[in-house]
Amino acid sequence: MTGGFEQTFREEARDLLGDLEAALLELDERPEDAELVARAFRALHTIKGSGAMFGFDEIARFSHELEAAFDRLRKGEAAVESSLIRLALAAGDEIRRMLDAPEGGCSPEAGRILADLRKWSGEAESAPPRESGEGEAGEDGAAGEPEDWFLRFSPGPEVMIHGSNPLLLLGELRGLGETVARAEARALPPLAELDPERCYAGWEIALRTGAGMQAIRDVFLFVEDESELTIRRREGRRDPSAPLALRARNAEAAARAAQAPAAASSVRVAAEKLDQLVNLVGELVTVQARLSEVSSRLDDSEIGAISEEIDRLTAELRANSMSIRMLPLRNTFERFRRLVHDLGAELGKQADLTIEGADTELDKTVIERLNDPLVHLIRNSMDHGIETPEARLAVGKPARAAIRLSASHSGAQVLIRVSDDGRGLDAKAVRARAVEQGLVAAGAELSEAEVLQLILAPGFSTARQVTDISGRGVGMDVVRRSVEDLRGSVEVRSAPGAGLTVTLRLPLTLAIIDGLLVRVAQAHFILPLANSLECVELTRGQIEEAHGNRLASVRGQTIPYIRLSEYFEMDAPRPERERIMVVETEEGRYGLAVDDVLGYHQTVIKNIGRLYRDAPMVSGATILGNGTVALILDPQRLVQDAIHLAGSGRRAALSLRGIGAEGAPSKGKQNRCYAA
Repeated sequence: MTGGFEQTFREEARDLLGDLEAALLELDERPEDAELVARAFRALHTIKGSGAMFGFDEIARFSHELEAAFDRLRKGEAAVESSLIRLALAAGDEIRRMLDAPEGGCSPEAGRILADLRKWSGEAESAPPRESGEGEAGEDGAAGEPEDWFLRFSPGPEVMIHGSNPLLLLGELRGLGETVARAEARALPPLAELDPERCYAGWEIALRTGAGMQAIRDVFLFVEDESELTIRRREGRRDPSAPLALRARNAEAAARAAQAPAAASSVRVAAEKLDQLVNLVGELVTVQARLSEVSSRLDDSEIGAISEEIDRLTAELRANSMSIRMLPLRNTFERFRRLVHDLGAELGKQADLTIEGADTELDKTVIERLNDPLVHLIRNSMDHGIETPEARLAVGKPARAAIRLSASHSGAQVLIRVSDDGRGLDAKAVRARAVEQGLVAAGAELSEAEVLQLILAPGFSTARQVTDISGRGVGMDVVRRSVEDLRGSVEVRSAPGAGLTVTLRLPLTLAIIDGLLVRVAQAHFILPLANSLECVELTRGQIEEAHGNRLASVRGQTIPYIRLSEYFEMDAPRPERERIMVVETEEGRYGLAVDDVLGYHQTVIKNIGRLYRDAPMVSGATILGNGTVALILDPQRLVQDAIHLAGSGRRAALSLRGIGAEGAPSKGKQNRCYAA
């Protein structure tokens, strides 16, 4: 078995385990749903068959035991019980551990799970799963004497396009016993007309096995609906010398069948290779920007034409490479059903998790780092926010709480919200606890929104007692730090007695964005195109008519604006005409006054390290075509900070005096940062 096949099996098995877990959690709520039983059985059957095929024998044997239990449910021989759901969830965890373990062997926990499964089924001792070539079970559920079977299998023409490989099915069939397969290729078209993604072959198969009809049919479980399948017993005497002949002819049939076309509907690519591709595309975007700069400076029509063509190709390559990195949030969200289920059992609480917007796509790098913040938020909801069933009933709420996990797009960002209908937060109690813990001065003037943000401070906790779940004051701090590391932000809103909502505002991607390049004095900035609506001019006369108010008329609407040169404390004369970039924020439409708008810019985002870590309105930096640096601004955070500063009378969070013409700190000059 090659490393590629092994890795493919591990990845697909993890996907199947996720589907199994989701089916089990739903089955716990709807034990009468036969389709959920079948869904769990199919996942286990595929893990078992694929594990045996690729050499994961321990996983195959362990999965077989659990599959047998769900086969009894499927046949109506037993009823769904909570004890079986708990065993199945634990078994799924054990299979996942076996997948991650280098040796892939069973742990002592696996033995305990199997023993409990046998107690559930009423068996004192279970026969070990069959090895390859042994009979599995007859129609009555017991292993029988080997019988001869005849099968005619004609896959549908699109079976490979749908992700199935007939040769793997024949390999699984050989696991039931000795087989002879003869391929039928009468439907094979001339070479010029052959479509490599369609299946033209069929097989006639002689099988000797002690397994029954159901075990044979289960091999074709996923393709039977789109295939022609005939299974019947063969009567008559058996040739004692047949086994040797069967093996010889089987090898010959397999060699012929191996020439059948293989499916190529999708390709799995290692994450490292994808990251390397995006990094190279980013470098290409930077080089292309330099080429455009040189082309405009030389004013050469031939070089200009080449530059435009490379610009077009680079844009298409960038769009394609970025779309490959975008993944739906469904798999990440579905994992938390299990967390809510387990925490509910541990804390004696009842809660249902509702998922919305699971098809919203996000950069895979962001998704990979999103798990820990969401775990902390849901644990806090279950431990602090959700009341016990008795307490909820006492205040007129349903005994079962509701936790909602949702995702939606907002410009170049994705909003992920975790909300519950629990007790919410009391702003006065939060403030008192923060003063008690020394996180804020007793006389500090804070708005309700600022008070609620204190729960994100390091060491803050409303819990008086430390538990295994929470109470140490590190969970919400982890959420804040993790999200800010992703260039995102966290917002907290509460309705006392009605629940809490925490919103994570995250960038769609950490690699490349579309932006507008603007100039303020000698510095350059990038404004994300997704937040920018339009650009209007503001003359000196219009400025004087406003009598010192930062207001501009845009299409009949008066909007406030922020002069960036003043906000960043830059020494720059006011131009005769200022450009107002109108941006969309949660606070409404605002204008950002700049000296000049230089145009569209494909922006490769570079980290800016520790220098600007206390300046949330700066989300990164990029390299311009002439090799200089431009800071990337976050309009949402910038507007929020400006509103906050206007109300408090304090200075800007970041002074850019000392910024050179390149838009980066000049040598020998010190940037000054102020705490907002």
